[in-house]
Amino acid sequence: MTLLSPARRWSLLFTVAAGLLLVTLDNSVLYTALPTLASELDASDSQQLWIINAYPLVMAGLLLGAGTLGDRIGHRRMFLAGLVAFGVASLGAAFSQTAGQLIGARAALAVGAAAMMPATLALIGLTFHEERERNIAIAIWGSVAIIGAALGPIIGGLLLQHFWWGSVFLINVPVVVLAIIATLVLAPKGVPDASRTWDVASSLLALVALSGLVLAIKSWIAVPPAWVTGAIALLVAVIAGAAFVRRQQTLPYPLLDFAIFRNRAFLSGTLAAVFTLFALAGLQLVTTQRFQLIAGFSPLQAGLLVSVAALGSLPSALLGGSILHRVGLRPLISGGLACGAVGVAVIVFGFPHGLGWVIGGMALTGIGMGATISVASTAIIGNAPSHRAGMASSVEEVAYEFGGLLAVAILGSLGAALYTAFLPMDASLPAAARDGISHALQAAGNTAPAWLDDVRVAYDRGYQTVLGVIALVLAAGAILTGVLLRRAPTVAEARNHPVH
Repeated sequence: MTLLSPARRWSLLFTVAAGLLLVTLDNSVLYTALPTLASELDASDSQQLWIINAYPLVMAGLLLGAGTLGDRIGHRRMFLAGLVAFGVASLGAAFSQTAGQLIGARAALAVGAAAMMPATLALIGLTFHEERERNIAIAIWGSVAIIGAALGPIIGGLLLQHFWWGSVFLINVPVVVLAIIATLVLAPKGVPDASRTWDVASSLLALVALSGLVLAIKSWIAVPPAWVTGAIALLVAVIAGAAFVRRQQTLPYPLLDFAIFRNRAFLSGTLAAVFTLFALAGLQLVTTQRFQLIAGFSPLQAGLLVSVAALGSLPSALLGGSILHRVGLRPLISGGLACGAVGVAVIVFGFPHGLGWVIGGMALTGIGMGATISVASTAIIGNAPSHRAGMASSVEEVAYEFGGLLAVAILGSLGAALYTAFLPMDASLPAAARDGISHALQAAGNTAPAWLDDVRVAYDRGYQTVLGVIALVLAAGAILTGVLLRRAPTVAEARNHPVH
C-alpha cells in the first residue's frame, strides 16, 4: 500500500485530472471544428464520419486491454506512456495534410487515451485509502470528465475564431508536457505484477464487436436504411462478441471477469455510466446542432449553451462524493438519473416558449448527472478487489465511451430520420430539403421561401422527439438502478467482501 502526504495525493489527483481533461476534450472538440477542417482537407461525408468516430471507437475497443496491461506493468508507467502517445498523435493531427492522415492521427490519439484513462482512476483508487477522501477525489475526477466534454465545443469555437483548425489539437501538447513532469515527480512507482498477461486478441475482438454494433445501428437508422450492411455488421459484432466472451472463460487472467457483475452495486455503477454519457453526449450533440441551424447561434454560443449542464453538474458531483458515506449509492445514482430525466423533459416542453426554459432544463439535467457520475465511478472502483483495479477502471471507461458511442450512433441518425419523416408532402418543397436540414438551408440561401417554415417545424419536432427518447432512457435507468441497489452492499461492505 502506497501512503502519500495529503499535498502529494491531491497534486497527483489534479495531474491525472489534466490527462482526463485532454481525453474528454478531444471527444467533443470537433463538434465545432469539423466543418472547417472538412473544408480545408476536402473530406467526404464518409471521411468526416470517421474523423469523429475513429477516436471513441478505437479507445472503447482498447480500454479493457489497457486496464489489464496497467495491472501488469504498473499504472504510473501506463499513464506516462499514454501521455507520450497522446502528445505525439496531437502533433500529427494538427499538421495533417489529408483527411486520411487525420483519421489515422485520431486513431493514434485513441491509443494514447486508452492507455491513460484506466490509469487515471486506478491511480486514484490506489492512492486515496480513506473512504470519504477517496469518494471526494473520484467525485472531482467525474466532474472533470463532464466539464471536459462540455468545454470541447467552447474551446473549439474560441480557437477557430483566432487560429487555424490544427490548433484544436496543438493545444494538447503543452498540457501533456506539464503532466509528464508532474507524474514523474508525484506518482508512486507501484509494484507491477508480471504474472498478469495481456491478451492482444481479446482487445481486437472487443474492438471489432463494438465497431460492428455501431455500424449496424447507423446503417439501420440511416435514411434510407442500409439493411444488408447493417445485418452483416451485426453478424460480425455478434461473432466477435461471442468469441470475446468465450476467450475470457479460458484465460487465467481475463480482460473482463464477468463474475464481477454479480455485485449489484458494481453493475448499477456500470449501467449508470452508460445512461449518463448517453444522455449528456446526445443532449450536447442535438442541442448544438439545433441552435446553430435553426436559431442561428454561432458555434461558440451553442457551446456555451450546453456548458450550462456542466456548471450544474459540478456542485452536485462534489456534494455527492462528500455525502455518499451517509446516504449510500441508491439516492445519488437513481435519484440523479431521475433528476436528469426531469431536466430533459423541461427542455422538451419548454424550449418553444423561450431560451430560459432550455437553460433551466440544462442546469437541472447537469445537477442530476453530476450526482450520478461521481458516485457511479465510486460504485465501480469501490466494489472491485484492489488487485483488479485496472480491470474495474477499464470497465468504467468502456461504459462511458459506450454510452457516448450509442448516443452519436442512435440519436444523430434518429434526428435526421425524424426530420425527413416530419416534412410535409408538399410539391413546393425542393428535393434538396429532403436530403437534410443543411441541404435545405443551402437551397434557401439568403431568401426566406414559404417552405422554410415547414423545414424548421419538422426539424424542431425531430429535436423534441429525440430529447423525449433521452428523457425516457434516463427514467428507465433510474428505475433499473433503483431496483438493483435496493439490496446492494455498501462500498465499505464490498471492500470487506470483494468479488475475486
